[in-house]
Amino acid sequence: MQEIFLGDVIKRRRLELGMTQEQLCEGICEPITISRLENGKQTPSRSRIAALLQRLGLPGDRYYALLSKEEETESRLWDEIKASVVHFYQWTENEKKLAWEQAAKALEELEAMSDPEDTLARQFILGNRALLGERDRPYPYERQLEMLLEALRLTAPRFDPEDVGHLRYSWNEIRLINQIAMAHALAGQRKTAAGLYDQLLRYLQKYEKNGKYVCLVTFNYARELGLLKRYEDAMEVADIGRKSCVERGHYQFLPGLLSIQAECAYFLGDRGRSAALYRQAYYIYQAVGDDHNLKQLEADVQAQLGEDFLF
Repeated sequence: MQEIFLGDVIKRRRLELGMTQEQLCEGICEPITISRLENGKQTPSRSRIAALLQRLGLPGDRYYALLSKEEETESRLWDEIKASVVHFYQWTENEKKLAWEQAAKALEELEAMSDPEDTLARQFILGNRALLGERDRPYPYERQLEMLLEALRLTAPRFDPEDVGHLRYSWNEIRLINQIAMAHALAGQRKTAAGLYDQLLRYLQKYEKNGKYVCLVTFNYARELGLLKRYEDAMEVADIGRKSCVERGHYQFLPGLLSIQAECAYFLGDRGRSAALYRQAYYIYQAVGDDHNLKQLEADVQAQLGEDFLF
């Protein structure tokens, strides 16, 4: 019964969106697999089910899928890799090296146990290797961008950076597009990065019900707009992210979005609003114990509002 129910959900949503079986499964599995799933005759792996549901804009955690022992191990490795990559970008010096080693080891283990024909696993591995770089240094931006595009096109071969919204994406594909924009930004191609973020935000506002990636993308987009001195636009985008963080309970990016708004308000000549927004961000960082960003915020405030500013 569970297989039939899941197939019915997928078929109904696919037809609501006007998607063919071929469009839904592109890069994930064969059309025959979708046909069998919708008819209750086959259940793909958990990773494929999750990717299909995400492309349909359905939260995968609401749907039950049995896990084999191998799938449980793969799921654990995916979680370990994602956590280690986050730590790699947040930690410093020796801790950063430890995070790199943990991620590299888990990636090797995942690659060894994955089917070479599993495009989802290959995409995940390649994308994270692009972010980690080599042991002692990141990849040149051109190489990183090449790897990220290669990873994305494993499952989205028709991806067009000039028309992001013409496809439907899984969460991992959304993460890759965000990372491609980040690679452009780090290479100094800020207008290109902002253009990608703009398209991705429009896509998320139309399709993404979860809200998690709206917070991430608005943070990155608003930051680029601020660096381009488009302060009013940055304020507006950051406010979209702030509201999404509050409405969806995704508070990770909230203080960062408030800090961006505070900086933009300062450059727009509104010192009072800037001070109020900085205070809000400060107390959130303080409450969650984020000392790294707290120190950075204090330095920004002193540079803009003066050393005698009191929180």
